[in-house]
Amino acid sequence: MKLSANEEYGLRCLVRLAYAGFEERALTIPEISQAEGVSPAYAAKILRVLRKGGFVKAARGKEGGYTLARPAASIRIGDVIDALGGRLFESDFCDSHAGQAPICTRSVDCSVRSLWRAVQVAVDQVLSKTTLRDLLQNEEEMNSWVRTIPGANGLRLIQ
Repeated sequence: MKLSANEEYGLRCLVRLAYAGFEERALTIPEISQAEGVSPAYAAKILRVLRKGGFVKAARGKEGGYTLARPAASIRIGDVIDALGGRLFESDFCDSHAGQAPICTRSVDCSVRSLWRAVQVAVDQVLSKTTLRDLLQNEEEMNSWVRTIPGANGLRLIQ
């Protein structure tokens, strides 16, 4: 399973905007682009998706730019991931992975579908408990926080 670039950079843009919010200032597309190492066009694309999802707002003018649309503590990471790229497993997953047949040969009894459904439930449990505010911690604090999630205490986290 891989996260897309949209999901990675979208979260990074939100974290950047959350920190700017502490100083009560908006960030422009060129500022976000430079800070995150992406092209201005790509930053604009991501911010457009985040704005449509209700996570950021834009203001024009001399003091304009992007800010969070609501407090970081009320922005659930699962909702952000859904807006930026979608879920790993959707109910119509099998329809788009039938191979050359009009319907998947395993559509009646599929152990693989059960696996992906279980993985999605586990991912949803973590992402629904995680807010943008949580991501404002440093890596050591975040690793400690992740260990408190049921089922995650056996994870070996990258140090």
